[in-house]
Amino acid sequence: MEILDSVVIGAGQAGLSTSYHLARRGIEHVVLDGDDGPGGAWQHRWDALTMHDVHGVADLPGARVPDRAGAERANRFVPSYFAAYEARFELPVVRPVRVARVDDAEGLLRVASADGRSWTTRTLVNATGTWTRPFVPHVPGIATFAGEQLHAVDYPGPEHFRGRRVVVVGGGASAVQFIGALAPIADTVWVTRRAPVWNDRDFTPEVGREVVAKVEERVRLGLPPRSVVSVTGLQLREQERDAERLGAYADPRPMFTTIEPEGVRWADRFERADVILWATGFRPAVEHLAPLHLRGPLGGIRLDGTTAVADPRVQLVGYGPSASTIGANRAGRTAALAVRDRLRRAAPAGLTRSATGAR
Repeated sequence: MEILDSVVIGAGQAGLSTSYHLARRGIEHVVLDGDDGPGGAWQHRWDALTMHDVHGVADLPGARVPDRAGAERANRFVPSYFAAYEARFELPVVRPVRVARVDDAEGLLRVASADGRSWTTRTLVNATGTWTRPFVPHVPGIATFAGEQLHAVDYPGPEHFRGRRVVVVGGGASAVQFIGALAPIADTVWVTRRAPVWNDRDFTPEVGREVVAKVEERVRLGLPPRSVVSVTGLQLREQERDAERLGAYADPRPMFTTIEPEGVRWADRFERADVILWATGFRPAVEHLAPLHLRGPLGGIRLDGTTAVADPRVQLVGYGPSASTIGANRAGRTAALAVRDRLRRAAPAGLTRSATGAR
């Protein structure tokens, strides 16, 4: 039975960054990715999303993002960049592998795929992000709605909604962006559980460090992670100014209490709807780690840096403060160093020379 030094699950920004740093340190590993091709979650985003629309994609370590961008579709641009990166650094990505569970195996970890394959490893880096776990809250009557319901993960682009009455649910950046695209061509109603907090501060490095520190504090305590925007607040970009002039952001409604076949209802009002667009975010895709019992009593996985406190063999990247392209790069290096240190401490158990001698 081959025993690897590490297995990385996920080949998005965090997984590729981790693999790069593991390879530099001579740590034998594989990257298991559930998609058919490179690109992580970016390859599944809607065609209308261009590189001009997104907040930006950070450089992967050792390779700058190509200069071309702007009007190019994000679901083509980023996968192309990731594919070139995997090839340039000969990263050991295996796909498609849909990991079903990770079990303890007498001190080692056994990673099992949905199709019956398995890998045995001394350490694990989970980089599965959130894209595969869209969240829709349960609302009484949700199954009775006669119109169309879509989550952001299935967003087909603005033209799909032209001339329709759309209830956009959510208080984050995605809801703001959807309203910006839809308000000029459709009748929109914005619904959010919490009143939006607007922020016009420039996102300087100092602000970025402050934000990451606040998000890190939650995972350090073992609380479920929150999104970065919950700390930064919301900002309008130039492409959302038309919607602002139309008043689309002026009167967000609180969360409705029930859904009916023709729309949504509050205690004191009813709004007809053709579409409910759920911009209600995602949850960390960590259900395959359940056999390791990493989740604590406060509902989250407690981390020390990227290390799971409940099981130091496991690193989590793309979770909490590293759920952004910039944070993912930093977390990838941190996780690789933690893997190296773990392997060195376990060296008497018969580790490979490459791992114990890693930089």
